[in-house]
Amino acid sequence: MKKKIIATILGIILIVAMIGTYLYLKPKNEDTTTTKISLAEVTHSAFYAPLYVAIEEGYFKEEGLEIDLILTPGADKVAAAVLSNDVQIGFAGTESAIYVYDGGEEDYLVTFAGLTKRDGQFIIGKNENFDWHDLEGKEVLVGRKGGMPALNFLNALKNAGIDPNKVNINYSIDFASLSGAYIGGSGDYVNLFEPNATLLEKEGYGTVVASIGELSGEMPYTAFYARKSYINENKDVLEKFNRALNKGLTFVKEKDAKTIAEKIVPQFPDTSLEDLEKIVNRYKESDSWLETTYIPEEYFKNLENLMIENDLLEDYVPYEELIQNLSNE
Repeated sequence: MKKKIIATILGIILIVAMIGTYLYLKPKNEDTTTTKISLAEVTHSAFYAPLYVAIEEGYFKEEGLEIDLILTPGADKVAAAVLSNDVQIGFAGTESAIYVYDGGEEDYLVTFAGLTKRDGQFIIGKNENFDWHDLEGKEVLVGRKGGMPALNFLNALKNAGIDPNKVNINYSIDFASLSGAYIGGSGDYVNLFEPNATLLEKEGYGTVVASIGELSGEMPYTAFYARKSYINENKDVLEKFNRALNKGLTFVKEKDAKTIAEKIVPQFPDTSLEDLEKIVNRYKESDSWLETTYIPEEYFKNLENLMIENDLLEDYVPYEELIQNLSNE
């Protein structure tokens, strides 16, 4: 009986000692709280693979962040969601932040991280032996006038030596309705992101004939922004956000298309792994992603030049006010 009592006492002492050791060794400033961030994304596409890798690999969780993705088609709608405080962060074309600033908003949108550095659209048409001059005299569905997809299409035309006035550019169809409109018989060509481009190919409505990004040049095509006041008050949170994104960018740079597709396939339940690998490979071959979330001033100036050339901006807006890189170059 005595032995049992002694053994019990020794067991209790051992447990207490282990708990004490754990409490002593545990970092005193460890923060176990999780910050939830509502993020409005302009579309859900493998074009944004680094973001989805960061989610699926748990990089945001490692930083104590929980990301609530909210699909918000149209960069103008993403900007509106941020300005109305429906979400904390917007993920869309940087041009939408420029429009807000140029409109005189006091608590304007500041871009703090980049992801893609060129257009991610592909032109879908019926002719496999495509030449850019084939667009002359034809109707092309491009989405909202003034948006990044339409702007980069115009820039690609210019770089291909095509006069935009010789192309029937249709701006009237909503971004989210482009596939349906083309399937319904509108347009000779349509500009689409993935996975919609591959989906139309598989269903026999056309084929991918060209990458717009390869001709349109480098700029902050899709980036993350927030209200100026939110950034000033939550810089530590956004630095964590950036660290997670940079891990995602490193992942897609170092891994092959199949590995990336396997990682992000939960984000695309209606897309086969085989198709997703094909899509990711297209974006890798097009050199779509930034090395880090840092946005060079040169890229921002390229975007401004494009907007000014198309009469969407009267003069340059200040890089140092609209871009606040929270990542080192």
